[in-house]
Amino acid sequence: MAGSKGGNVISAVWDIAEPLAKELGLEIWDVCFVKEGADHYLRIFIDKEDGISIDDCVNMSHAIDEPLDEADPIDCSYCLEVSSPGAERKLVRDEHFKKYIGEKIWVKLIRAIPEGREFKGILDDYDSGNVTMTTNEGKTLVFNKKEASFIKADDFEGF
Repeated sequence: MAGSKGGNVISAVWDIAEPLAKELGLEIWDVCFVKEGADHYLRIFIDKEDGISIDDCVNMSHAIDEPLDEADPIDCSYCLEVSSPGAERKLVRDEHFKKYIGEKIWVKLIRAIPEGREFKGILDDYDSGNVTMTTNEGKTLVFNKKEASFIKADDFEGF
């Protein structure tokens, strides 16, 4: 995120993008505004039930281009990227976790616990930021999502 304005940028872009996505039969999965090296990137991740095509990304990019220019929520030059969240999509928002209860996840914690640092298993529950999962080894783990480097939906083999 770039400076303290990053959260405001994300909120403003989300407000612009969401109705446009709905018109196209899409949902907004996430919006990120990041600085990488000298460049800023506005990334809009879109999703729909039967998967995202390149045409969906192009259509969303075209639909949002002019409204973003008019609203001008970003005070620097940036590159707009519209894409699918991918098969190993990051679970970030509360609705992501609720949607994936009962599904396979991959977790990497910021700090190791006695059981380890990286886990794969099933998302059993999510409540107020607290994640409950059963690992592939049959252990139940409960942790706050803030304790994780990432939590991703996972299509891993050998489950």
